[in-house]
Amino acid sequence: MRTRRWVSAGVWVALLLVVAPGPPPPASTAVGPAAAAVATSGADRLPEPGGTEPGVPAVARGWPVGNRPAVLRGWEPPANPYGPGHRGVDLAAQAGATVRAVAAGTVSFAGRVAGRGVVSVELAATGDPPLRTTYEPVAVSVKKGDEVAAGEVLGTVEPTGSHCTGCLHWGLLRGDVYVNPLSVLPPWLLSGGPSVLLPVLGVPEPAPRT
Repeated sequence: MRTRRWVSAGVWVALLLVVAPGPPPPASTAVGPAAAAVATSGADRLPEPGGTEPGVPAVARGWPVGNRPAVLRGWEPPANPYGPGHRGVDLAAQAGATVRAVAAGTVSFAGRVAGRGVVSVELAATGDPPLRTTYEPVAVSVKKGDEVAAGEVLGTVEPTGSHCTGCLHWGLLRGDVYVNPLSVLPPWLLSGGPSVLLPVLGVPEPAPRT
């Protein structure tokens, strides 16, 4: 009888170990609905860092907004030129946030399209036809033909855009073909690659280059 009682006790301990809930995840890794949306909005289509998309050099010297903004919606290339998709990325940005050129170039368009401000910058030394970055919605502070340096102010984020609020839509084209804008970011700007879709807590900013 004593042996049976010990066996029964062992079984109960084993069951408790199986069904007992584990500790909750750390607060810094908890995600809400916005993060869940990111996980299903084209995150698997983000490129490896360092201009690995064919013909796209990693010429960017900074993000268009902030230091490392959250990617609210990723690149979703359409199956054909007229098909559905997401021809760029949406970066978290509050209205009034400064929008900067990611690399040196020439402003090829600065104005309003369908009621929203749009800026396009033709990037220097990126081939023929050259790469062209687009930014919207932007309260524009430059004009067509202006030469801009990397990090130069193009304007500020307008309150509402064509398909999102609280974001900057950033696009990249080679001629008339859209490509993933994140592919112009070098590894030190991506800080480890495209898996970083939300702000990373406790990670120091990279040291400025001299």
